[in-house]
Amino acid sequence: MNCHCCAPQRDYGGSPYVANMGQIATQNTNFRTAVWTGDYFQMTLMHIPPCGEIGLEIHSDTDQLIRVEQGNAVVKMGYNKNQMDFQQRANKGDAIFVPARTWHNIINVGRSPLKLSSIYAPPHHPKGTIHRTKSDALQ
Repeated sequence: MNCHCCAPQRDYGGSPYVANMGQIATQNTNFRTAVWTGDYFQMTLMHIPPCGEIGLEIHSDTDQLIRVEQGNAVVKMGYNKNQMDFQQRANKGDAIFVPARTWHNIINVGRSPLKLSSIYAPPHHPKGTIHRTKSDALQ
């Protein structure tokens, strides 16, 4: 069994795994790191710098649960990318539920990095995904 307290260097999906998500999320310095990718869901970590954002996105076949592990954010969601009717602040410990087919963006409104953990069901990114920067993720 794998048990780790430091930011993961690989995707442990398919194997039993135990980790303190809050701790490894705060240690993560990559824009996105896949921690565990299984057949039916995926866990990733995100690091959003001050004044940064995930960027407007939609997942047609994936529900998403995002947890704020550190920092302060504004969450925007809507069924039309030009009309984001839902807007709410989110802070450490808050969970954000994003239904499939919902446009969404999370913006760091704090002075320190925003650290997120995210569950996609089913998985959304290829196993082992590491995007060091937002620019890497967009390519």
